Amino acid sequence: MPALPVPSREMLTFLAVGAAGYVTDVAAFNWFREQPVVGDPVVAKVAAVGVAMVVTYLGNRLLTWRELGSENRRREVALFAVFNLVGLLISVLALDVSHHLLGLTSRLADNISGNVVGVGLGTAFRFWAYRRFVFVGAGSGDLDEPLGSEQPAGQGPGQREQDRGGADAAAAL
Repeated sequence: MPALPVPSREMLTFLAVGAAGYVTDVAAFNWFREQPVVGDPVVAKVAAVGVAMVVTYLGNRLLTWRELGSENRRREVALFAVFNLVGLLISVLALDVSHHLLGLTSRLADNISGNVVGVGLGTAFRFWAYRRFVFVGAGSGDLDEPLGSEQPAGQGPGQREQDRGGADAAAAL
């Protein structure tokens, strides 16, 4: 039986920040869902993700990729917001299909579709997008690099940026 890969510090920190964002998202979603002004669960989800987005940006900037400076913070925040909106679209699509198309309208069904299925898919997308385009220079680019392992000579952040290829197109944003 092959050994399971050891997650990197980067991935573990990203997941911890994501867990804080997830708790924020779920709590805010359920609070917004009960507000008479909000009404629709899709609107509640959009508002909740907005709140969680602030938590996750700060957590990723201050913890996950803290060692990185940012030459262009506006670009970083703009890309973070764009990729969060794509992640939000993934969550909302899962919720919308479940709630409006399949008719599964209970609180439990809304939470499973929006906060388990949708957030799970959105999280995988966000890790890839943040690492590749937003917090550039993070890690060596090897997702399987275990905790505490050293980078080979010549494989620092600058090398990773060269290896990103098409990511420079995103810099134009």
